Amino acid sequence: MCALLAGVPSVALARSAALPGITVGLPTGWQVPEGIQINLTTSFAERGTLPQDNQGNNNLLVFLWATPWKVLGGQLRFLQTVPFNAVSPQEGPWQAGIAQPLTAAQIAWKLGDNLGVSYFLGGYWPSDTLFALRSASIAQRFAISYVGDGWNLTANLHYGTMLENTSPTGVFYSDYMNLDLTATKRFGKWQLGAVAFGSTDLPTGRPGYRPVGQFAAGGLVGYAFDKFTVQTFVTRDIAQRNLGGEETRAWMRFLVPLWRPEPDQVPNRVTVRRSGAAD
Repeated sequence: MCALLAGVPSVALARSAALPGITVGLPTGWQVPEGIQINLTTSFAERGTLPQDNQGNNNLLVFLWATPWKVLGGQLRFLQTVPFNAVSPQEGPWQAGIAQPLTAAQIAWKLGDNLGVSYFLGGYWPSDTLFALRSASIAQRFAISYVGDGWNLTANLHYGTMLENTSPTGVFYSDYMNLDLTATKRFGKWQLGAVAFGSTDLPTGRPGYRPVGQFAAGGLVGYAFDKFTVQTFVTRDIAQRNLGGEETRAWMRFLVPLWRPEPDQVPNRVTVRRSGAAD
């Protein structure tokens, strides 16, 4: 959730249900090892607004089940998120609460030895947290990933459809589109590279509507420990529209496998290289 927008006083200001940049660093178009894993992504952001900065902390826990089942030849997986966010509008008192959970299914297809695509369909549940979006929405994502020779070259397009146009407090909601981009390379257990993301509200034709958007870029460093993988990255807005100022955001992500079937439980199992990622 774009928590930092809570301090901008406008009834015609929309927001993206998916935090822009939330999937950078992940090969979301590629198949992952069968089993259950978690992805914990936490970030702290500061947006340079006047008279004082807006600050926010976003925490997203994702449970990913990569099933053994195939749909139309692709790997079927299910996702459930648990978000907890906090905001400090204009450097005022911090407010915290559970934001919008997401329930989704995803199918990932291999187009070749190192190239894959995926389609993601899910929904954000309504929320009673005042600084988060309160409307339920449909989420679709279309991703493509190349993972050969240690590379992760991924583009993940988010398309969100709001089921309500206006919140109980009069905030107008529009549909939105986000694009998360990753270009990283593995060097042994290390992962280095660049990430970028953009977000924009979609046209509504509503008088007085001020669409918001941003484009940010930064660098990523990751390390694969024996039991889990850690990624850290920092992003900075290159451009923004109607957000009041540029945002700097520091991110940290933990990717932890919880359960994987034993090799003798899966006949003719094909070992998949460690991608270090979950959606």
